[in-house]
Amino acid sequence: MMKRMLFALAALVACQFALAGVKIEHWVSPSGARVYFVESRALPILDVQVDFAAGSMFDPAGKPGVASLTRGILDLGAGNLDENAIADRLADIGAQLGGGADNDRASVALRTLSTPEKREQALDLLRLVLSSPRFDGAIFLREKTRTIANLKESLTRPDVIASKAFWEAMYPVHPYGREAMPETVAKIGRDDLTRFYRTYYNARNATVTLVGDVSRAEAEKIAESLLAKLPPGEAPALPPPPQLPKEGIQRIAHPAAQSHIHIGLPAIAKGDPDFFPLVVGNYTLGGGGFVSRLMKEVRDKRGYAYNVYSYFAPLKQPGPFQIGLQTKRSQADEALQVTRAILQDFLKDGPSPEELAAAKANLVGSFPLRLDSNRKILENVANIGFYGLPLDYLDRYQDRIRAVTADEVRQAFARHIRPENLVTVMVATDKP
Repeated sequence: MMKRMLFALAALVACQFALAGVKIEHWVSPSGARVYFVESRALPILDVQVDFAAGSMFDPAGKPGVASLTRGILDLGAGNLDENAIADRLADIGAQLGGGADNDRASVALRTLSTPEKREQALDLLRLVLSSPRFDGAIFLREKTRTIANLKESLTRPDVIASKAFWEAMYPVHPYGREAMPETVAKIGRDDLTRFYRTYYNARNATVTLVGDVSRAEAEKIAESLLAKLPPGEAPALPPPPQLPKEGIQRIAHPAAQSHIHIGLPAIAKGDPDFFPLVVGNYTLGGGGFVSRLMKEVRDKRGYAYNVYSYFAPLKQPGPFQIGLQTKRSQADEALQVTRAILQDFLKDGPSPEELAAAKANLVGSFPLRLDSNRKILENVANIGFYGLPLDYLDRYQDRIRAVTADEVRQAFARHIRPENLVTVMVATDKP
């Protein structure tokens, strides 16, 4: 009964957020960190996420994997606590510690009960992890060995081979194209991790997001105390934006029965004003599941693929537009030809009035599901903070989707999707 009541209460809170919007408060702490806060008193929970510009973009040249390993080991021992002691203390107070690293950032996230006793113990652990990671030699060797083994296993799978080759083809000279491989991880030493940590895990390179059952004054104290023992430091300089690749097809031999096909190019950065027309247009092209053109033409009419999709993945610097599908290797070239023709038709004509209306209705109607829990609110607000999006981004999202016109979709796609720059990677095909 108690679980049902909590579930119902959580659903009510989500509904209230969807109707009233998310009030985001923002300030810069005395340490130089950017802080974003949403007060939510309905549940006795506090969610905290600390993001650093410390993703794989900043891996040292020749050593892809340093950022991921650094974040992976960060909470496996800190101060006078080993990994088991940290896990035991989290279990004792019912708190959860998580996070990870992607292309742009490394994140450390905490969920805890908001009662002062539980909250302070959990925050003490988070503070210790952020400021005093041990990078124990034995733990490092274990995680490095595990990473190499996982990479070796994954590189037997055609989907992983295709993904790695695709990113390298899209970003041949940009850090986004650097992919961790067994041989690159083998070169990484413990000193690489400690050096990376000292360089990027500092207060001015941090964004702190808090969502939950605390006041603004409490949030200010928490944010500042979390980073008090970190050096001030500086945010890192970004590399030059990626250059657009030249159109081409890369075929990679593999014995799999299914051919894995990726088509795309670097397309859009976070905060680009074309994002909303691209999202609306992509719903019609390949992001709308069974109602998308790619699904109807490639799967339903011709039976070339069980699933075919397209999406935009904005990053700090232009992230990819991608079309992906799997098909029988004997018909891979026919499937590719049809897929390219559908994309070309869409670039020329854009969505029909009916497709545009359906795309906007779905995107607007499903938007509240993106805010139906504290954790999802945390993720959205952390994105706003890390990427410097407007504070009213969530409040205006649905209106901006509603306002998109067919002409705006065509113009945005023409600016960002140039056929002469599309790269194609095919793994497991019959042609050499």
